[in-house]
Amino acid sequence: MSDETPDSTVENTPGQGRTPEPERIEPAAPEEFGLVQVWWGDGKGKTTATLGMGMRAAGHGYRVHMLQFMKGGASSVDAVRGEYNAIAALPGISYENLGHYGWHGMEDGSDEEDHAAQAQAGLDRAHELLEAAGEADLEAPIGLDAEPEAGMHMLILDEVLYAADRGLLSEDDVHGLIGAKPDGLELVLSGSHAEPAYLEDRADLVTNVRKVKHPIDDGQRARRGTEF
Repeated sequence: MSDETPDSTVENTPGQGRTPEPERIEPAAPEEFGLVQVWWGDGKGKTTATLGMGMRAAGHGYRVHMLQFMKGGASSVDAVRGEYNAIAALPGISYENLGHYGWHGMEDGSDEEDHAAQAQAGLDRAHELLEAAGEADLEAPIGLDAEPEAGMHMLILDEVLYAADRGLLSEDDVHGLIGAKPDGLELVLSGSHAEPAYLEDRADLVTNVRKVKHPIDDGQRARRGTEF
């Protein structure tokens, strides 16, 4: 059977029934980006899932940037996480981290005022990135190694919902970020164990990452390669 007349039973499968081959990543522009995604829940995997989606977008040549709020971690987490090394090796995706040691409200010796200042700095930086995306032509390719100030097709604001959940940012702050989103930008918000019901009418996709069982409940500490 020729490639021009695929079997109807496989024509809608990936590769029309053929095993897809990897292609060289070249700058490209998405045709259907522009939604608001919300990832929340008490289960493991919110950052992991959004990073995986970012990797998928970068694999198509789209420009992706991740801004992390409050991703300071604890003594069980290395200073450099595995995802940072992977991002550095992958064209089209970049990150920045405004967190520091400890977690707000956890009585781990970290300074609560520093947490608040970092969250505000993250909010300010997020608006800078949204403005840069608004000034870019999101219907055109963006250089894979371009600085985020040149714009991006997907912006991941990791743990921003946790900052709002802890009162370091307000619900209005998060609404303001959505309101500042240019039409062609895919905006991804993650974090928070509490349901962000205030975003239900503003988001196009809402995913609850629910915990059924987690080894941390039995004393398992964070593991290299799974948690960091």
